[in-house]
Order: sequence, then structure tokens, then C-alpha cells
Amino acid sequence: MQNAIYSSLKALHYHGSLDAMLAGELPAPVHVRIKPTNVCNHSCYFCAYRTDDVSLGEDMVVRDRIPREKMFEIVDDLIAMKVRAVTFSGGGEPLIYPYFAETVERLAGGDIKIASLTNGSRLKGKVADALAAHGTWLRVSIDGWDGPSYGLYRSVEDTAFGAVMDNLTAFSARGAECVVGASIIVDERNASHIAELCQSLKNTGVAHVKISPCIIANDGADNNLYHDAFKDVVQEQIAQAKELDDATFHVVDHYHSMEVNFFKPYKNCEFAKMLTVIGADSKVYTCQDKAYTQSGTLGDITAQSFREFWFSDENKQNLAAIDPAKSCQHHCVADAKNRLLDDYLSLAPDHLPFI
Repeated sequence: MQNAIYSSLKALHYHGSLDAMLAGELPAPVHVRIKPTNVCNHSCYFCAYRTDDVSLGEDMVVRDRIPREKMFEIVDDLIAMKVRAVTFSGGGEPLIYPYFAETVERLAGGDIKIASLTNGSRLKGKVADALAAHGTWLRVSIDGWDGPSYGLYRSVEDTAFGAVMDNLTAFSARGAECVVGASIIVDERNASHIAELCQSLKNTGVAHVKISPCIIANDGADNNLYHDAFKDVVQEQIAQAKELDDATFHVVDHYHSMEVNFFKPYKNCEFAKMLTVIGADSKVYTCQDKAYTQSGTLGDITAQSFREFWFSDENKQNLAAIDPAKSCQHHCVADAKNRLLDDYLSLAPDHLPFI
């Protein structure tokens, strides 16, 4: 009964944050996504931060990374603010960040839960030790189903696929509490190899595989048209992959059509007060969908601490100015969560007992 990993309902468990918002106050974020570096050792053709067809990351500077002293200042602020969780993501490949293991140790010392997205190529040595000791979950992005296909997807040597699978096998063999999952981004090339790849991933010991569609453009109709050509094959493959489900392995099916109507029926982005993003450029962003864009920038913490900025009038004004009905006419990863929060925060107090 208590094994669901992916759910929009998680935010409703943080009553202190919800009570603060009901009172018109800004709570500390529950969860912070940190993009420690924009440097990556892979070059995936579909990467949303590097394709010209998707607006995500349009202002990203590849060489940016958070300086060591700044990162430690951020971590100390998050601990003082009682932030509950940090997820490392790209930008670039988080595990390339030279101070990654140190940062994880420092966060763990402050009782902050830790997770990371990664391509898995650096999941070894001190980095793997730190994540095995302190990580809650780790999700490895993988798309090719063998050496040649993996190399083609990511512009790396064919041997890179085997190296990543070996890293996953070795990490899983540690028996650590850190839950290891994989993410398959589906396109026309790997559509007929999903079940095969899921079997290979299960053999490494990962706990689950999430299957999602490749996003090829900002327009939902264009994305759906692209996937229409092979979606039946994908659904058959997912059905085969689900036969691998057992007590230790699960296939998570997130392969679905993209919404075409991006209208948001709410006037505030309440979820941005619970989860925020710190980029490798030391700027704070509203969400991962708008990271490294001018429209998603809340402020710059290069010359001030994150804690000072978060509770500043500047940040409060910028958060209050977000009107998703006007400025978020695109795919939004937080849409379902915002709909729940909007509903929750609009309830009439006198009528709450009448459930």
C-alpha cells in the first residue's frame, strides 16, 4: 500500500507549507532541484537543453557550474531553512561536478534527502560511495539497447553502453537503500526494443524503469503526430515489458499523448513555492520547464545567499507575478500538482467538515 514513487499528491503531505500559503506567507521550499554543472560528457540528440526545437534552456551557457564555496553556502542555507530534499539534475551531467561527493556528504549531514538524475557513466568511485551511503533514489537515463545504438544516440563510443550497465550492476550489488531506476525516452529508433532494454536493465538489478515519449517540439500536436507513426509498436513493447514485473522490479508506463491545449485554469503557480530550481549559473528559476530562460528567472544569487533571496521582497513579488493562464501556455511538469494545490487552497474553511 505504501510503495507509490510517482504521485502528484506528495505536496499535500506538507501541512506546514500549505498552512503558510493559506496565511499568505512564503514557506521555505520543500524540495530544491540543483543543476550543479552544465557540462556533459554525452551529446544526446534529443536533449531538451541542447535542441533548437524546444525552448527549454534557450539561455543556457554550457561552461557554467556552481563554484565550490557557493555550493556549500547553498547547502548550509537549505539545512537552515529545513528543506527536505535535493535532486541533482542537468543542465549537464551532475556526477561530473567535481564537488559532487562533498556536496552529498554535506547535505546528508543536515538530514536532507538526496536524489540524482544521471547518465550513469560516472556512477563509480567516491560518487557511487556517497550516493550508496546517502541517496534516496537515482534515475539513469538510457535509450540505446546495445553498444552501437547507445553510441549513436549519445555520440559516445560503443563501449559506453556496457560500461553504464556494469556501473548499474555494481551499484545494485551493494544492496544500498538508494533506489535505482532507469528512464527510457522513446523515439522511432528504440520503439521496437523497449522490452529488450527493460530485460537488460532488470538484469542489472534496477528497481524500476520509467518509459516516456521523446519531446521533439514545443507544440503538442507536432509531438503526437510524430509518435502516431509507431505508438502501437510502443504499446505492444510496454505490454511485453510489464510481464517482467515482480516483487523487485516494475515498469512505469508514462508513454502517453501530449496535451494539445496548454490552458491553465489557475492564476498562481503555488507549486513554485514548494519546489524551486537553482541553476549552474547561480540563478533561481521557477521550475525545470523554464530553467535557463528569461521568463523563468526569479533572481540571481551570485552576490547574495539563497536564503536571503528566497525570503526577499524581490522573490515574493516575482512569485506572485506568475500567472500560468497567461505565461505558461506550454507543457508544464507541475500542472497536475498546481491543479490540486489550487483546489486545496480555495476551499471554504467553514465547510471543511462536510466531507
